Amino acid sequence: MSGTMDTKVATSPDDSNVPDQRAEALKAVLGGRDTSFYKGHYRHLTAIMFLILLSSMTNGFDGSMMNGLQTLDTWKSYFDNPRGATLALFNAIQTIGAASALPFAGYCSDILGRRTGIFVGCVHILALILSTVMCIGVAVQTAAQNMPMFIAARFFVGFGGTFGMLAAPGLATELAFPTHRAVITALYWTTSYLGGIAAAWTTYGTFRIPSTWSWRIPSVMQALPSVIQLVFIFMIPESPRWLVSKGRDEDALRVIGKYHCNGDTTDPLLHFEFSEIKEAIQFEKDCGQASWKSFFQTKGNRHRLAVVIAMGVFCQWSGSAVISYYLTLVLDGIGITSTKEQTLINGIIQIFQYVCGIAASLVVDRVGRRKMFLSSTSGMCVSFIAWTVCSAVYSKSATNLDATGTPIGANTSAGNAVLGFIFVYLFFYGIAFTPLVIAYPLEILPYGLRMKGMTIFQIALTGSALFNAYVNPIALDAIGWKFYICFCVWLAVEFTFCYFFILETKGKNGPLPLEEIVKLFDGADAAEDFRNQVQTRIAVDTLVRQDDELASEKANAEHVEAV
Repeated sequence: MSGTMDTKVATSPDDSNVPDQRAEALKAVLGGRDTSFYKGHYRHLTAIMFLILLSSMTNGFDGSMMNGLQTLDTWKSYFDNPRGATLALFNAIQTIGAASALPFAGYCSDILGRRTGIFVGCVHILALILSTVMCIGVAVQTAAQNMPMFIAARFFVGFGGTFGMLAAPGLATELAFPTHRAVITALYWTTSYLGGIAAAWTTYGTFRIPSTWSWRIPSVMQALPSVIQLVFIFMIPESPRWLVSKGRDEDALRVIGKYHCNGDTTDPLLHFEFSEIKEAIQFEKDCGQASWKSFFQTKGNRHRLAVVIAMGVFCQWSGSAVISYYLTLVLDGIGITSTKEQTLINGIIQIFQYVCGIAASLVVDRVGRRKMFLSSTSGMCVSFIAWTVCSAVYSKSATNLDATGTPIGANTSAGNAVLGFIFVYLFFYGIAFTPLVIAYPLEILPYGLRMKGMTIFQIALTGSALFNAYVNPIALDAIGWKFYICFCVWLAVEFTFCYFFILETKGKNGPLPLEEIVKLFDGADAAEDFRNQVQTRIAVDTLVRQDDELASEKANAEHVEAV
């Protein structure tokens, strides 16, 4: 234990160079070892990270699948060509299911553990029952014989998915190797596009099937990420931070030792990481950081709360939801109406978004969070304005229709420009909102508020998504391109918010340590209090340890004399 104390005292940061000292301390502890994610025992940890990130895949699959199903004649005829409010319900019910699980999912992660939260199963009987909800929902959805059955199935898919969506980002952040953490967390949302790619190209491959299996096959494929996770659940360890928070220090040491230190219990990295976790969690407990009211008690936490809510709203209200769930209506509006073309474009968009998300995730620590958010919101605003203008030009040129309903003399150049600006918009969306919409809140939230903060994030996200699901199809059906003006104005609001509220959390070698983030959000005095309390606690712990050692030596000496 003395090694733990010595390491922490030696690396206690000062005001002027906190990130540098921590980075140098970590570098010294690593001792020049190659920590590439694809080498040595890190390959095992990387595989585990991939399994955790699969929780995001189902969400991406759902949006892309619903886009694809809306292009299929078999699906439309089977459900009587749903439009407007009916189509909105088809998409919104998944979000309603997700929202219904929020009161339970956060507590599940905090009380039963992150791993249990992801799979909602395999450890406790209740979690086992709930973990199958997603797979059951997909099975019922596939076997659906009528509209109510299909809608009920989508409710259960959303309900089950929330548990993983809340727990997975936290577990990925808390389990990742220190030098991999920022990239792994940034990749979480990006993984949703793998689900989108699978759904889009599955639908593209099945649209030629003349029976209802053209849409039932994509539906059953939605279970794939959950099946993979359930099969390999025992490969995934529990979060060491959660274990420490529950007083299971030895278990936390075993997890860090096995997955970060290749089983070497004498590795100084083991004590370095453990002491950081121990002190951060103890500090938050000492400050009462575990209650909901903590979000309102300090200026810094109110700032964090505003950012968390904004991220949940922005990722849905930036305009991406129009593409995610109602691309068919957008393409119909510019004259692209064939099933083959629409499913092909959907597939290409998913691949494009995935590539953009991967690229952005890899440069998060080089470019910085604030620059990425400002570039993203400004770029989206400009490209959406161009998208809106071109849509207006096309709409005004396509007023005359032939007997089949095809526009006569439509400005196809304007329609093609709309498609082009959709890709430009998605590029800028991917700069920040793919890698950082989850990662940034996780960075700024202290451990004691992390799951509560992510619950608030999910409430904001699902509430915004529910609004989108109902409003978007009705508005697009009623006023067409004029609805896009709302997004142009809103994106300007997002840029303004990001300019004033997004603080840079990038250090020279990764995210800033906890003390420096405290300084950013709560001020220098709070950072000073943080350091003083940590140092005081270290000093007290050292004295207690020394007293225990003296008492032990005295007892041993008395035992020897007695013998």
